[in-house]
Amino acid sequence: MKKSELANKIFTGDSLASLKALPKNSIDCIVTSPPYYGQRDYGMDGQIGNESKLEEYIENLVNIFNECKRVLKDSGSLWLNLGDKYNKGNLMGMPWRVALALQDEGWILRNDIIWHKPNAMPHSAKNRLTTDHEYIFFFTKKAKDYYYDQDAIREEHKTFSEDSKMKGGRNHFGKNGGTPEKGKNSGNSNLHDGRWDQAFHPNGRNKRTVWNVPLSKFRGAHFAVFPERLIEPCILAGCPKNGIVLDPFFGAGTTGFVAAQQGRKYVGLELNPEYAEIAENRLKTVQTELLNLCEG
Repeated sequence: MKKSELANKIFTGDSLASLKALPKNSIDCIVTSPPYYGQRDYGMDGQIGNESKLEEYIENLVNIFNECKRVLKDSGSLWLNLGDKYNKGNLMGMPWRVALALQDEGWILRNDIIWHKPNAMPHSAKNRLTTDHEYIFFFTKKAKDYYYDQDAIREEHKTFSEDSKMKGGRNHFGKNGGTPEKGKNSGNSNLHDGRWDQAFHPNGRNKRTVWNVPLSKFRGAHFAVFPERLIEPCILAGCPKNGIVLDPFFGAGTTGFVAAQQGRKYVGLELNPEYAEIAENRLKTVQTELLNLCEG
């Protein structure tokens, strides 16, 4: 298959087999959320997540992501979302088991990101806390010289805003000697001479590793979908304009949907033909909207 044949395509079938048909170094960024271990039976032969042993689940994911590494450009990145699971009351630590296994295969783990879900479903457990977070792991093929657009996902500064948690809040700004602490910033003229503005990027602060994103639903799907707001920073930071984003567990196509909205191309791999059809119809809608916008 040629690179020119990849853009905005959905391939139905086993992810590993589909990956092996893709050309080497053809993908700019991978954003995905595989089926969680023991979470749901999708009724498909060869499905990920329905293995009898957790070691088999990890091995299957490692094999898939090793093939992902082959098709990913050296400048590329992988953004991997995984949830955890209890087994007989014991938290299994599945996200970190997979992340460490990928590290052993040569992936570079740049960040672990906490996806905080403010509308997480309540739980009836009375002897432990209710879980309201999952992980996103930011991996790269190389330790440096990979594509990462820091400015595309900057956040608003909090230090001088009404949301500041610093003692004195925004009253520090512009005041000589307004920061009397004697710690690591002592002697920093930008800070202690009331010029805090020089110590902060004018377009906002670097994005933090706790992302507060509500759960969401897509009307056409009868299963959980990736929230668009969760995918957006991964694509904006990890994929250049007109680059190709791959999701080897495409589901309802949310990764492709966000990629198209943000001026990127997509490749989706999906085992279940029903889900692939849902994604296809969904993406036709966004492509029509974008075409109308351009013509308007």
